[in-house]
Amino acid sequence: MTSPAPEPDELPIPTRLGTLHVRRRGDGPLVVLWPSLLMDGSLWDGVTEQLSRRWTTLALDPPGHGRSEPLRRSFSLDECAGVLLDVLDHAEVETAHVVGNSWGGMVGATFAARHGDRLGAAVLMNATGSAAGRLQRLEFGAMLRLGRMLGGIRPPLTRSVLKAFLGPTSLRERPAVVQHVRESARQVDLDSVAWAVRSVVPDRPDQRSLLAQIERPVLVVAGREDATFPVAETQAMADAIPGSEMWVVENGAHLVALELPEVVTPRIADFLARHD
Repeated sequence: MTSPAPEPDELPIPTRLGTLHVRRRGDGPLVVLWPSLLMDGSLWDGVTEQLSRRWTTLALDPPGHGRSEPLRRSFSLDECAGVLLDVLDHAEVETAHVVGNSWGGMVGATFAARHGDRLGAAVLMNATGSAAGRLQRLEFGAMLRLGRMLGGIRPPLTRSVLKAFLGPTSLRERPAVVQHVRESARQVDLDSVAWAVRSVVPDRPDQRSLLAQIERPVLVVAGREDATFPVAETQAMADAIPGSEMWVVENGAHLVALELPEVVTPRIADFLARHD
């Protein structure tokens, strides 16, 4: 009989981008999980419930999101990789696995390239190694301007967020996922999150030459229905990372860990177990 998953502990971790709120679960080698823009660590609840039977999972509310300290400035992806160093140092571990979605996938890739000696393996989900295109910069800029006019992410802006994050299958068949995304977006501190959006979207550099320096095991995951980073863009990220594995999740979009945890968790667990 499978033992029940341990309940999460809530704890603060000081980092160079402010104190982060973290959900700690399980006991074993460390796995750090970083979510997408506009999302907090609850994105990973369906994943950590299973992973925590073998690993210690730390699901972060990323800088400026959830119950983490608000942001007051922009940052670089290298600084975000430094935040992961701060988390590992706080946990007093030399190495950890890193699992990231979108922004978190970009951070995980940067960490793998810059600090491979501190990494076990990385799972990069719904992410990119490319700079933001003109259309994406315009769309996110318009989203921030409209959010300020509305006093936050409110209808009709929430419809734009849902369209960016979820595909037709989730919008049609997964009402709990739709509600999770809607509520997460509604609760953001727009003044804080705006710094993260600017840093991760219009200010994002092309990282593909950097990713060519990665020497650690990497699994790159794409959602077939992802409108934000289509499969071809995520495939280009995988192609830039020597020896990486690529997996496309059917019927999932930009938040496959939230949309299909029962599908993605066994694959993540298998990959990490091979590289413990």
